[in-house]
Amino acid sequence: MEMGERIKKLRQEKGLTQEELGKYIGVKKAAIMKYEKGNVQNMKRSTIEILSKLFNVSPSFLMCLDEPKVDKNGNSVISIPLLGEIQAEHDYLSQENWLGTIDIKEELAKTGEFFAIQIKGNSMFETLWEGDIVAVKKQDFASDGNIAVVLINDNEATVRKIKILDDGIKLIPLNRRINPETQEPYYEDKVYTKEQIETKPVKIIGIVKQIVERNFN
Repeated sequence: MEMGERIKKLRQEKGLTQEELGKYIGVKKAAIMKYEKGNVQNMKRSTIEILSKLFNVSPSFLMCLDEPKVDKNGNSVISIPLLGEIQAEHDYLSQENWLGTIDIKEELAKTGEFFAIQIKGNSMFETLWEGDIVAVKKQDFASDGNIAVVLINDNEATVRKIKILDDGIKLIPLNRRINPETQEPYYEDKVYTKEQIETKPVKIIGIVKQIVERNFN
């Protein structure tokens, strides 16, 4: 079931007309018609929250993110959001920041809250390649050796291997290649003390759990 179909079904179960639902959330009947036909790709988070409260369902249920599907191999899968920019000054998980959705196995999805990102650059080569889409489990901590998504200065998201230190953490790129011209590594380790973690700040926002898609084109 698509999101528009679910909205229509919930509206009808509530005994509301499209016009009545539009008045409730502050839009015209034509907008509700577009919602129900699936013609709105990026519904505002505030609208999703209002509808969720009205219908007494979770936002995930309303957006059909909790509904298992079957992939071409017969595995049960669930859609998770594929995100664009990750910055602390706005809610990076809001639907306005979605580039779309991507499917992961239902078994993995049940272990937590997930989002997906596309790897940029070659700092994690050869484990993660530029363009890889990875599933990230949302959490604010990491264990030694985890590959994590880390937000630095609230506006720079990076993917690095984590090394836990007595007085902080080390963010390690897996690409250890040397620039032949400078004889310096293309990517260097970055170490942050506990004080710097608090003041910069440096925030772990998720752990990379799986490569979902890789294209060699």
